[in-house]
Amino acid sequence: MAKTRVYELARELEINSKDLLVTLHQMGLMAKNHMSTLDDEEVRKVKEVFANKRKKEKPKFRHKEHEEVRKGAKKERRERTRKSPVSHDEHTEDEDYIQRLQARREEIRRSQEEAQRKLFSKVVEISAKGRRKKRKHSSRATREVTVPEKITIGEKIIVQELAELLNVDASEVIKKLIELGVMASLNQEIDGETAALVAAEFGAEAVIKSETEELEALIADTPDAPEDLEPRPPVITVMGHVDHGKTSLLDAIRKTNVAATEAGGITQHIGAYQVEVKGKKITFLDTPGHEAFTAMRARGAQVTDIAVLVVAADDGVMPQTVEAINHARAAGVPIVVAINKIDKPQANPTRVMQQLTEHGLVPEEWGGDTVCVPVSAVTGEGLEQLLEMLLLVAEMEELKANPHRPARGTVIEAKLDKGRGPVATVLVQKGTLRVGDYVIAGTTHGRVRAMMDFRGQRVKEATPSTPVEILGLSDVPNAGDAFCVVEDEKLAREIVEKRIEEQRQRKIAAPGTTLEDLFKKIQEGEVKELNLIIKADVQGTVEALIQALNKLSTPEVRVNIIHSGVGAITETDVMLASASKGLIIGFNVRPDANARKAAEAQKVEIRLYRVIYDVVKEIKAALEGLLEPEYKEVVLGRAEVRETFRIPKVGVVAGCYVTEGKIVRSGKVRVIRDGVVIYEGAIASLKRFKDDVREVVQGHECGVGLDKFQDIKKGDVFEVYTVEEVKKELPT
Repeated sequence: MAKTRVYELARELEINSKDLLVTLHQMGLMAKNHMSTLDDEEVRKVKEVFANKRKKEKPKFRHKEHEEVRKGAKKERRERTRKSPVSHDEHTEDEDYIQRLQARREEIRRSQEEAQRKLFSKVVEISAKGRRKKRKHSSRATREVTVPEKITIGEKIIVQELAELLNVDASEVIKKLIELGVMASLNQEIDGETAALVAAEFGAEAVIKSETEELEALIADTPDAPEDLEPRPPVITVMGHVDHGKTSLLDAIRKTNVAATEAGGITQHIGAYQVEVKGKKITFLDTPGHEAFTAMRARGAQVTDIAVLVVAADDGVMPQTVEAINHARAAGVPIVVAINKIDKPQANPTRVMQQLTEHGLVPEEWGGDTVCVPVSAVTGEGLEQLLEMLLLVAEMEELKANPHRPARGTVIEAKLDKGRGPVATVLVQKGTLRVGDYVIAGTTHGRVRAMMDFRGQRVKEATPSTPVEILGLSDVPNAGDAFCVVEDEKLAREIVEKRIEEQRQRKIAAPGTTLEDLFKKIQEGEVKELNLIIKADVQGTVEALIQALNKLSTPEVRVNIIHSGVGAITETDVMLASASKGLIIGFNVRPDANARKAAEAQKVEIRLYRVIYDVVKEIKAALEGLLEPEYKEVVLGRAEVRETFRIPKVGVVAGCYVTEGKIVRSGKVRVIRDGVVIYEGAIASLKRFKDDVREVVQGHECGVGLDKFQDIKKGDVFEVYTVEEVKKELPT
């Protein structure tokens, strides 16, 4: 029912709210003030009262009505005169009274009109004043201030600064932002794109200038003049399938035993070494052959000049051999094939060369341009020839670099050493790196405190194509990051801070932070996760582990790596694993004493490994344990209903004949009538004659009572079945 307020009804009846309130009180309606409400019935009654009043009342303040009043008064006086003589004074008094009454009413009406006119004129004056002020302000803005055609802004800008650049009032900028759906105050930051949209609204073009780009331009690489270039040693990357003898071959060349130090004889890290052959230096990079180290092999190919493809003569071309060929081709580097293990009885170099031909590497002996050298890392056969071929190919490539400039290069490997802090193995590609230089590597910076060559001996400087370990960085850089020398620490810190900020912004923008993503995850529902924290001795191994473990994820179970890092397992890692109900994987690292105690207290499992195969194998087993088992239905038997019996306090019992298999009391049952399933449930009772039995086999009769189902008829078929769990396995 609609409600009407007192002041609305007063406006409709063209009377004062106070007068209406008086009338309402007289009618017995309790209205406190002009905001009180009346229902439809009360409004109708009030309108009726006022309609009746107006009929009885004589109209006032109109000329014709005045005439009628006068005529009525005159007529009345004539009647009175006729009946009884009236004095002239009485007649005059009546006329005076009517005139005074009319004058008083006219005066009240005029005063009310005057008051309304004054109020209205005041409102108009205030409104006009505001408009004049606004017009004056806008005209002054138009007269004095012009919006520039083009402005330059950063990736972020404060609203007040944007208003100043546009030469407009800050309130106007805020108004435009609200129109764009951005709620920002005067001192809040907005991004450059939003600022550009606001500027466009005012007719100005905004050019977004990245501070990071300006700083990066200061350290951008510049081409060297041909006269400054000098010959440099070639960088050789040794690539190939796992266990084909890459490290053993390099070991034989360097005459040191490196392979024995690697867990399981498998290379887990990139090794960078330098050897001298006939007075000329050659830099070797040894990349892991295991499939998990794809990213590390790709990195090796990017910094190399010549790729040595090691293929075992007894094993032939394998998956990682093909991958290595593709990496080398993608990097555009020449390939020299070393056919290793020719000392073995089952070695077949001809078959290897045939397989290589299938992948586009035709040996020189067969009219191609690929150098193939049969070698044996054990006996040393063919090593001299291989080195000569490498020097020959390097001469053909005419490798040169400018050593008289600030150093630039690539981080080959990085790790956190307990005693020395962050340690990075870098390959200098241009210029000369010296102790005391300020360097930037990815999101880390620092001053080179010390440099060691591949033998562990301290050096003062490193020329192009020289691999060295450097100390003094603020953090562990990522393997593959480019490094360069800058003028001073201030510039290095500024650039790194900007890079870290950009990285943080990318992380915030990425995933899953929107409501849509959250809703999607909730909808997925059944996806289970295995939370992992990975700690390894070097960054490259961390990357390899993440890559290998992510491949194990399926639509049903997922590997979620919540944290990864370089260095020992700490108490912080244990607390994170405890909070996320995760598992800690340590690769070539150990937990410290505090971490071990915390793990025991929090019941967090720490798994330590030295070979990557073991990690993948055990995590795969753990994921299979998370998989929901599949359920398989097994039909045990069928029985036909021959008769039904209604037993008091029990209900309907079916007299059945087992036609196939057996009827088991613990099994589930479905009732089939005319080929349609009408009930699925459990067997409440199973009897043979008067005895309760567990099962009844084919060819026997029995009595069957169903749980919460009484609508059993002759001819129904009972199908008894069980549901068995089948363990799921991850695809290999």
